[in-house]
Amino acid sequence: MTEQWILTFTCRDQVGIVAAVTGALADADGFIIDSQQYADLESGRFFMRVVFQQGGEGFPDDEVSLRHLIAAVADKFDLDWTLNNAARRPRVLIAVSNTSHCLNDLLHRWSIGSLPVEPVGVVSNHETLRSLTEWHGLPYHHLPVDKADKAAQEQALLDLFRESQAELLVLARYMQILSAPTVEALAGRCINIHHSFLPSFKGAKPYHQAHARGVKLIGATAHFVTTDLDEGPIIEQQSDRVDHRDTVDHLIAKGRDIEAQVLARAVSWIAEHRVLLNGHRTVVFR
Repeated sequence: MTEQWILTFTCRDQVGIVAAVTGALADADGFIIDSQQYADLESGRFFMRVVFQQGGEGFPDDEVSLRHLIAAVADKFDLDWTLNNAARRPRVLIAVSNTSHCLNDLLHRWSIGSLPVEPVGVVSNHETLRSLTEWHGLPYHHLPVDKADKAAQEQALLDLFRESQAELLVLARYMQILSAPTVEALAGRCINIHHSFLPSFKGAKPYHQAHARGVKLIGATAHFVTTDLDEGPIIEQQSDRVDHRDTVDHLIAKGRDIEAQVLARAVSWIAEHRVLLNGHRTVVFR
């Protein structure tokens, strides 16, 4: 199978960006498989994702030469860019507490080959999900939280993230609020699933809040983690209709299904380099 590459970048919007990038690839016998771009007229930023492969004998035969090719265009337009082999699966560390539905869904999708990531392990402040994790052949790291020294537990989490060479921390219903220093250390590399539509019904027992207000829609939100609690750039959301017959338990059951689906899509899109940060928002090339 021909090796494919994914180029993503953002830069100040200006005339000639697409022509320069696609022209450089064409001149080097690159064959474009997929190309998506977006110009944010409000911020003046341009975003692009290009999937390409060898189209002729003139195509660079090694990654270093290919990067030199992209760098020539990047320097001209001051691109903030990444180039990734499409076959490479990002290394992901998953954090959980006691609830299993999101973790179970992620590991199942990974085990059948439908989630393009390489899990390096599961970390938790409880022992509850050890058997599920180890059944999938993954290491389980129990890092209990000592309220008197929570900083030590978070440092152990950061050490594990670094030592495992993880590239993304997925909070799959990890019910601990990360401190500002930890969030800043993981900026752009940590996502969370929130069990409601943000910014509505934040905090504890969102389904109870929703039921008390008689909502007709429930949902879940996957977002990047920032120092502003539950207010990071949103990656994906999904909703389902409910009515007066639904109890709190009904809402929780429906919500769990939505949470698992939304988180899986967010992880998959990040792994496929489809998500680009745009200030407090995201650009998602689906």
